[in-house]
Amino acid sequence: MNISVIGTGYVGLVTGACLAEMGNQVVCVDVDKEKIANLKRGIMPIYEPGLEAIVKRNHEDGRLHFVTSLAEQPFKPSVYFVAVGTPSDVDGSADLQYVLGVARDVGCFIDDYVVVIDKSTVPVCTAEKVKNVIQEELERRHTQIPFDVVSNPEFLKEGDAIEDFMRPDRVVVGVDSDKARAVMAEIYEPFTRNHERTIFMGIRDAEMTKYAANAMLATKISFMNEIASLCDVLDVDVEQVRRGIGSDSRIGFPFIYPGAGYGGSCFPKDVKALVRIAEENGFEPKVLHAVEARNYEQKRVVGQKILDRFGDDLSGVVIALWGLSFKPGTDDMREASSKVFLETVIKQGAKVKAYDPEAMEVARKELPKKWLESGALELKEHQAAVLDGADALVLMTEWKQFCNPDFGYIKKQLKGNVIVDGRNQYDPNKLKELGFEYFGIGRHN
Repeated sequence: MNISVIGTGYVGLVTGACLAEMGNQVVCVDVDKEKIANLKRGIMPIYEPGLEAIVKRNHEDGRLHFVTSLAEQPFKPSVYFVAVGTPSDVDGSADLQYVLGVARDVGCFIDDYVVVIDKSTVPVCTAEKVKNVIQEELERRHTQIPFDVVSNPEFLKEGDAIEDFMRPDRVVVGVDSDKARAVMAEIYEPFTRNHERTIFMGIRDAEMTKYAANAMLATKISFMNEIASLCDVLDVDVEQVRRGIGSDSRIGFPFIYPGAGYGGSCFPKDVKALVRIAEENGFEPKVLHAVEARNYEQKRVVGQKILDRFGDDLSGVVIALWGLSFKPGTDDMREASSKVFLETVIKQGAKVKAYDPEAMEVARKELPKKWLESGALELKEHQAAVLDGADALVLMTEWKQFCNPDFGYIKKQLKGNVIVDGRNQYDPNKLKELGFEYFGIGRHN
């Protein structure tokens, strides 16, 4: 099958690479000339385990191509995946300008039946808008060409995206024609051969499914973070509570780990967009408002623990920070809790030395230059380098290499003895025995 994937961000590049891996001819289209030139040289725009190898292999084998416009495509696609960004607008709604811009380009370009697939996370009724834009362009060209628009939301976890695409839990497809359904079944058949996981439904149903899934996961996180905050007040160990409720098969363990709040490119944006959709249609989303409010507060919990321990004036206080990305397995710092923490403590006069296994280059680009230029923030090249002379160690992202460190070495390197565990990775009793002051999220202090 000849497939065009428009947009080489996180979703588009993973989608294109995995489709090429299964033998399809795939062309990835992006207007960013530098990004396309780098991809042709094997330079990835993002960090995702396994992605570089699969992109390089399929590009070298002639199945994966990179161009900057539809006119440059080396073949005529029968399928277009739309995988461009839908950032939050100022009112929280999803900004569809890039999605509709692609629809317009497709309408200007096609000359035979195609299936246009919304892979981007988009509000309910977006497929109808895409269909209308394409039809408008065809009418402007005074031509009639059949096409179908399909909703096929992605459910990729950053850090596990290749595995998620190649071995999906489910493939959600919203269609309104038998012809489009047959095309989608053919695309995904190699990925679901051992067990049928494709769920066909209405287009609006599929669009809503994506938002509902992310909102549900965000809700679990915020709920458990609220319980952890209550545990702090009541001197209860949330880790024991987590084990007690997670063992209930109706609840389960995924997404009930208390921490410093959720971030990334999906949960914050999608919850905001779903709130906006509800309000635009006269519905008050009380639960979703609570989810957002708790996450806002949760991102400030770790910084507040530092202030509670050292006081509001942090002048002269040096903090060692492990982790900058919003979660392990990625270099993505969008909506990362580390940003809120850094803003909190640097504003109060602290100096921070930070390290992350993958997000250092992203940090240099995204964090305020004034922090780096003033010396308020130092980005170190090794996790041990941040420890020397620090008054406290803060764990913000639970990368594997941070989870079982040499605490004896840490104690020797630190000037102080404070550890703030923003992801509840460490044993409070063990650290207290070693002479540390331990502060977790809803743990006994």
